[in-house]
Amino acid sequence: IFRDMARNKVESNTITFNTTISACGKDSEWENASQLFAGMAQVKAANDTITFNATVSAFAKGRTWEKALQLLRRMAQGKVELKLITCSAAISACEKGYEWKQALQLLAQMML
Repeated sequence: IFRDMARNKVESNTITFNTTISACGKDSEWENASQLFAGMAQVKAANDTITFNATVSAFAKGRTWEKALQLLRRMAQGKVELKLITCSAAISACEKGYEWKQALQLLAQMML
């Protein structure tokens, strides 16, 4: 997609990445969502709350709870505001991975 965009001189930006990551998540393509997230730095597109939400949701649908929690920690350490929807997606990833202890820990942290 992004090669076609570059060939047609369409700028890759945060919005186009967010939309594509979200589409990957809806199709359970967490690997592609992860690659897109990582590729944003190469084109100097900024990660925002929507980027993190979409990527964590993709990880949840892909049952990759470890990656969802890693991204959540990265979000908390960075300058991106941690949102309820992102935490909920991470809890969902834990639930789908049968990691109920992790889900409860995350829920407890949210309550603080």
